[in-house]
Amino acid sequence: MNVLTWDELDAEGRADALRRATAAAGAEVTAGVAAILEEVRTGGDAALRRLTERLDGAVPDALEVPAAERARAVEGLDPLLREAITEAAGRIRAFHAAGMQSGYAVETAPGVVCERVVRPIRRVGLYVPAGSAPLPSTALMLGVPAQLAGCPEVVMCTPPGPDGSADAAVLAAAAECGITRVFVVGGAQAVAAMAYGTESVPRCDKIFGPGNAWVTEAKRQVSTAEGGPGIDMPAGPSEVLVIADASADPELVAADLLSQAEHGPDSQVILLTDDRATAEAVAAQVEEQVETLPRAAIARKALAASRLVVTADLEQAVRISDDYAPEHLILAVADPRALVGGVTRAGSVFLGMMTPETLGDYCSGTNHVLPTAGAARFTGGVNVSSFQIAMTVQEATPAGLAAVGPCAVVLSEAEQLHAHQRAVTRRLDRIAAAGAAAGADA
Repeated sequence: MNVLTWDELDAEGRADALRRATAAAGAEVTAGVAAILEEVRTGGDAALRRLTERLDGAVPDALEVPAAERARAVEGLDPLLREAITEAAGRIRAFHAAGMQSGYAVETAPGVVCERVVRPIRRVGLYVPAGSAPLPSTALMLGVPAQLAGCPEVVMCTPPGPDGSADAAVLAAAAECGITRVFVVGGAQAVAAMAYGTESVPRCDKIFGPGNAWVTEAKRQVSTAEGGPGIDMPAGPSEVLVIADASADPELVAADLLSQAEHGPDSQVILLTDDRATAEAVAAQVEEQVETLPRAAIARKALAASRLVVTADLEQAVRISDDYAPEHLILAVADPRALVGGVTRAGSVFLGMMTPETLGDYCSGTNHVLPTAGAARFTGGVNVSSFQIAMTVQEATPAGLAAVGPCAVVLSEAEQLHAHQRAVTRRLDRIAAAGAAAGADA
């Protein structure tokens, strides 16, 4: 990994340093995804089987995992792994429960009550990757908040292994969250199935989950179609940005960079530091450590699009990070609390040398389904409210309408929307007539 100096780069060089690896593959991925979506939309289950055999090299016995197979997966799982799944779920549940939104009611004028009520989304689709590595942690990250939200129907899709079956740990994590409908289908075709519905896979109102560029593009395309589902956010490929100073341990910083680089060849890792010696030491550690990784080939491909950048100071590093808006931001500095106050755009932030990003991926309690591709500029990660709809409710008494109605009359006149205006004035006339009649009777 080459070390760049930010102040020596021109505008084009700076843009190139922060360019995501997936940008160059955009047109090919867009066209490929569109073809897959159309094949599933028109071909249903038969198309899913064809695509699964062609793209995953596996043929599941059935698209939906039977209850007996799910039970066997849970019972046969290593007890230590089962315990870890339960332990992680407990912390995820505790963190997300503490931030749940609640309804409220306000009397905005005498006789006018406005409310906000929260309802679960009726049917949600969860995508759990398992391409080069099964991710039971993602099943927890999506399943726990869906469970807390009270979604009546939860559908999960996950790619098959070589033998055509779903990963046992993923099935155990689904069971931990009370999910009973799991389908062995992955990639863009899984997104299509949940978006359009097939003979087996129900059509979902909103689709969640991370994935590679194909999955992310599939989510984008189905969400923009007429009547298409909602989606959580662009969530993949994975990325991490580390801000380090001279106090940072190069060995640990390199380990953090590699922990994301091994996710996939289109992952991206960036180091910003105000100390050139630290940048060079991290580069050396990356080269040394990558050699020992079982997924070294994948990590090396990701490292090809990654950057080590020397900044003028830490404040400049924070400004660059905010422009990039990373999925994960690690502040490997002497006083991370002093620096985090200036951070305004990041999916999840990790403070200090003893807080590896891995904790957030698995078991600290925060969610690892986070915005990528710069989406942290406008949204945060998955939480319970992601699985809910907030509706407003209002009620006015005659006295309430008499109090606020004249305001609506003036504003609708200004907008020349006279039907709006008359929906109010006709009622005000009745209220006035009823008042006059009551006065006459008295």
